[in-house]
Amino acid sequence: MTISTENQCNVKGEGHDDLSKIRRKHSKRTGHQVGNVSHCQKRLIALKIMYFGQRFYGFASEAHTEPTVESEIFKAIERARLLVGSREDSCYSRCGRTDKGVSATGQVISLYLRSNLKDAGENILGERSEIDYVSVLNRNLPRDIRVIGWCPVAADFLARFSCLGREYKYLFWKRALDVSKMQKAAFKFIGEHDFRNFCKMDAANVSNYKRYITDFNISACDQRSNHDELWSMNIRGSAFLWHQVRCMAAVLFFVGQGLESPCVVDSLLDITKTPRKPQYTMAPELPLILRSCLFDGVSFMCSSDASQALIEHLKDEHHQYMLQAAIFDEALTCLSIPEPNPLEHPKKKRKHIPLLSREAEPSYEERRARVKAKSANV
Repeated sequence: MTISTENQCNVKGEGHDDLSKIRRKHSKRTGHQVGNVSHCQKRLIALKIMYFGQRFYGFASEAHTEPTVESEIFKAIERARLLVGSREDSCYSRCGRTDKGVSATGQVISLYLRSNLKDAGENILGERSEIDYVSVLNRNLPRDIRVIGWCPVAADFLARFSCLGREYKYLFWKRALDVSKMQKAAFKFIGEHDFRNFCKMDAANVSNYKRYITDFNISACDQRSNHDELWSMNIRGSAFLWHQVRCMAAVLFFVGQGLESPCVVDSLLDITKTPRKPQYTMAPELPLILRSCLFDGVSFMCSSDASQALIEHLKDEHHQYMLQAAIFDEALTCLSIPEPNPLEHPKKKRKHIPLLSREAEPSYEERRARVKAKSANV
């Protein structure tokens, strides 16, 4: 692998450029740029990032809402004076765009950062004098974001397009769910399918809704609370659509409650039979985790000091959350459980309307027609 240590790049994030355009831009690197730090050697690296998404408005900072994970990362990079030139010069790329409230233990970004490397011919993997990117950035990041590894990468590396696969985990309490039926339905997602009925459709920018799921497993997490058991959906695939995991989870919960048959997945994946997505609420964002991103030839490094600091930090955070949980447990003990009143009529459960009988959203073709009509009127 040839590691890139060039001094300029003209990629301005990813936007909606296709891969070929980004690659062409990625190859134009000459001269120096004046920015946060000027006249410094820099190298293209990948950073592996962990964050807890409860307080963030998603990962990407393109919207006019703060805080986002991305905006906090760039603040830390600038405070540490690791950015050479501007963000637009950094060839920045993100692997995934997690939504508001979603967490990650293996998000990956790539960009050019300042380097101690003096000669591009040096054996940089064994260079002990290189900046400890993990330690430096973690000293400048908020407590709910941590860099957990870094790796030098080739000049044509882009975190988004170089990723071979992604893994998500969705946590849930079992309650009275029929997990065996949920697993039966989950197996139907495996393989290549058109997932337009399991996502939030972006007809203006996305025309291909086929995605490949390599594995979908539902398993117990060996953790209990209040006589309930924690389980997780573990989903692996090459790439995912907007809100795809949360939509799949929502339909599986209907199956687990006995409100839908596992065969409803077959019907929703058959776009000739179901060309329009039925209206349903997707599963909550808080239990969703982007667990890992898979790359070829990328091995993330972390110094022993940085690794120990990460472990101590996470242990401390865990203890703090355990204290909060203990306070809730104490509060529960202060409440008396009311005796059932035989004269009180139980509340009527909301009647479930079968998914295939619900009102449906516009089809992709109808959405595209609206987009074209708007463009023609501009």
